[in-house]
Amino acid sequence: MFVQKNTQTNKRRKLKHFVFSFLTCNPCAMDRPLLGRLSARGCCSYNTLKAWLPILSWLPRYKLKWLQMDLLAGLTVGLTTVPQVLAYAEVAGLPVQYGLYSAFMGGLIYTLLGTSKDVTLGPTAIMSLLCFSVVGGQPHRAVLLSLLCGVIQALMALLRLGFLLDFISFPVIKGFTCAAAITIGFGQVKNILGLQSIPHEFVLEVYYTFYKIPEARIGDVVLGLLCLALLVMLSFMKTSLGSDNAPTCARVARKLVWTVATMRNSLVVVAASLVAFSWNAYGHPVFTVTGETSQGLPPFRPPPTSDTTANGTVVSFGEIVEGFGGGLAVIPFMGLLESIAIAKAFASQNDYRIDANQELLAIGVTNIMGSFVSAYPVTGSFGRTAVNSQTGVCTPAGGIITSVIVLLSLAFLMPAFYYIPKASLAAVIICAVAPMVDYRVVTKMWRIRKLDLLPFVVTFLMSFWQVQYGIVGGVAVSGALLLYNLARPQIKVSDHGVLVMELGSGLSFPATEYLSHIIHTQALQAAPPRSVVLDCHHVSIVDYSVINELRDLLKQFKLREVQLVFSRLQPSVLEVLLAADLQGFRYTDSVEAALQMES
Repeated sequence: MFVQKNTQTNKRRKLKHFVFSFLTCNPCAMDRPLLGRLSARGCCSYNTLKAWLPILSWLPRYKLKWLQMDLLAGLTVGLTTVPQVLAYAEVAGLPVQYGLYSAFMGGLIYTLLGTSKDVTLGPTAIMSLLCFSVVGGQPHRAVLLSLLCGVIQALMALLRLGFLLDFISFPVIKGFTCAAAITIGFGQVKNILGLQSIPHEFVLEVYYTFYKIPEARIGDVVLGLLCLALLVMLSFMKTSLGSDNAPTCARVARKLVWTVATMRNSLVVVAASLVAFSWNAYGHPVFTVTGETSQGLPPFRPPPTSDTTANGTVVSFGEIVEGFGGGLAVIPFMGLLESIAIAKAFASQNDYRIDANQELLAIGVTNIMGSFVSAYPVTGSFGRTAVNSQTGVCTPAGGIITSVIVLLSLAFLMPAFYYIPKASLAAVIICAVAPMVDYRVVTKMWRIRKLDLLPFVVTFLMSFWQVQYGIVGGVAVSGALLLYNLARPQIKVSDHGVLVMELGSGLSFPATEYLSHIIHTQALQAAPPRSVVLDCHHVSIVDYSVINELRDLLKQFKLREVQLVFSRLQPSVLEVLLAADLQGFRYTDSVEAALQMES
């Protein structure tokens, strides 16, 4: 029904009363900050403590049956973790022991603060590549980077800024992971070939790898290819296992194959190390080995806040941070994004819920505490999380077992790591990153929405130049596309004697000029001028710029003796428009009512 201006006051009061009642009866409708969500009365309650320490939710209910499964899962993941993190330290350009330094704190902290039973925190291929791109293989700076990343991540959790991750679109993530996988994988070809003095820049790395192929060491090539073949074969065997509906003997054999295939990284590295040790013992060092490593646990001490160059120049804290540049923003974001995505995926698969904000806090605290034991930045590992889940872990306590295995390796096995061939670690890395090259996603995006290929391609190509620039470039392109959609909303125009314009999406200040242009060209500048019904049922918010433009449009319609009528306004939008006291403002509950009024 048509509503005149002089009848609006009572409705305005009713509307305000309705909105006030809704908000007061639904206190959870507001997204309150973590620091502000606790009342003064309940800040020290047990429920509040459980919110900050999720271990208190499952530890009182812990069962002996769970312990058995957690021990098995922790042991399996631990045997997977040790060879992987040694290899990832190579990707980060750091001595191999730094991979182990970075691998044990996550299991301990996540047991206290994590909300997913499956997630394992530690070094990953992508974080290692990002770390190398920022610190260039300098251990002290990598440790300081871990501290700063942890502080940023923890602050984001406390201030509930996790929504910022939503601005990194799926095409950007896919473009980055595909480029990172190619960069990491090809970066290990030099170790398979036993080549030395290869530059780290991707283009130069490709050129000099092919240029130096005649210098390849036969021992490294043979061993690396054998390790690759064995890892691929065991991985294929694991994915090809049949169903559980089989005789007992078949089930036992299936379980044995699954166990061997799951621990394939450890088995291959141990076997390759024995081969290298045997050849060295007989005086034939035909393999490039890891070499001397620091033995024992890392000292617990604050991370260094300054550094000294090879020529004795002292680099201050401010100069180091300035050198980190954009990486100080990219690495914390990518760490959070990777871990949250993994946690959500396995929570959905295993039918439980996670607290994304608490996950941010767990990652942040892990990186902060990790910096005190010489760790570089870590995040959730998809591969190790998958192993954890498939082994049947019941609680985050499985991470403690994994951490113990890493600590035992640091305490007792470091001398044995001398004989680990670099070719075997390279094979582990290549097999780990190969599934990240998802070429099928290109055809899917082409079929669904071709425009999404633009941020994908920009991110993919720029990542070969500088990894962090690829992410920034992709986010910038995605942001530009998003802003374009905001500034050019879809407007469906139909002629019923009166023009009906239906806004296909929201109406915000970037779109005001476009809406005004459409109305002027199709209604106000027509001969004769035409009335317009503006269907606003998709509009959920208007701002001051929109109000000013609507005020001007209403004046133009009045001068031309035609009408602009609003229909199907949402209560929150109607309240704003009534409060603006627009001259000549009229609205109806439906488009049909507006058309009847104009006929």
